This record gives sequence, structure tokens and C-alpha cells, in this order.
Amino acid sequence: MKKYFSLLLIFSFITLQAQDKTTETSQEFQDNLNLEYADKEKSPLTDEDFKTFKSLDFYPINQKFIVEAKFIRTKKEKVFKMKTSTSRLPEYKKYGELHFTIDGVDCKLNAYQNIDLIKKPGFDDYLFLPFSDLTSGKETYIGGRYVDLRIQKGTTWKIDFNKAYNPYCAYNHEYSCPIVPLENDLNIEVLAGVKKFHD
Repeated sequence: MKKYFSLLLIFSFITLQAQDKTTETSQEFQDNLNLEYADKEKSPLTDEDFKTFKSLDFYPINQKFIVEAKFIRTKKEKVFKMKTSTSRLPEYKKYGELHFTIDGVDCKLNAYQNIDLIKKPGFDDYLFLPFSDLTSGKETYIGGRYVDLRIQKGTTWKIDFNKAYNPYCAYNHEYSCPIVPLENDLNIEVLAGVKKFHD
């Protein structure tokens, strides 16, 4: 029963994250994320960690990690079941590819649509951008991080990695979180967004 309740909380969190986060500045996003984690009703923290929580640990905001990416829409993608940290298999579909360069390194990330979430009013343009990078397992959560996106106009899209956040599993093993697909592993250090919670 607890696991099912956890799944509901995750879905609520994704919904909350998707609502207005893409229009926030990097600093506003981080400040609001701290407020959510400090709220007992919204926080994924364990009771023990919640007692001493003051702030998440973020990299300094860096404009280098607000990138312009070339968006390529993929067609005829089939729905697939994305692996999670539990036996849960939510349905996703690849929406497109985002190509960009950081420090001279060419990068590509796939953006996905959650089939259940896009059926909810106001979320038909929500995209899920999970990624891992060379900081994963060192300075950041070993399981990778997420960025929320909305479908943007044209073929030049903005990705703000200063808004990268951890899955709930980074804080509490009771949650079920999507595992970053292997094709979204970056061969660079993304020194932006939230760091790991425990050393």
C-alpha cells in the first residue's frame, strides 16, 4: 500500500514540476524546489532527513549550461515501457532528439512523453528529459537527473541544466523512479543543477 501511495506522490510531483517550472529563472526554480522539499506535505525526504533539512546542494548557476539545442522530431515512434527502480513499467514514447554542444563536445539527448501524463489537461506538451553524465555517482546522484521541458516552437530549443533535479529515489528508496535510458548518458560533466543528497 505504501508503494502505491508513493507512486501517487511521484505523479503529483511530476505534475507540479511541469506546471510553471519552465518559465522560471534558474534561481527561482532552485528556490521553489527548496521550498517544496521543506514542506512536509510535498517533500520526498525521510522523516529522519526532514528533521535536519535546510537546503538542497546546487552547483553555482552557470549560463554555460543554458544551451541552445537543435530539435529533431522523430516520427512513428512506438510506445515502450520505461524501466524504473521497481517493477513498475510506465509507458513512454520518444518525442524527439536534442543536439547541442558543451565545451566543444557534441551531445544528444532524447526527449520523451509520458503517455499517462500527456492525457491530463494542460500537459499535452510536457516532455521528460532524463540524463546522466560524468558527474553521476561522484558529485551527483548515481542514477542520473531529470529536466522538465515543454514543447517549444521552431527547431532551436533551450535546455537549462541549472534546473536539473534528482528523482525522488535519491532521497527515499520507497519511491519508484524512471531509470535514465542508456542513450541519454552524456560524455561530459554537467556542473549544474542539484548535487547528490548524501555523501
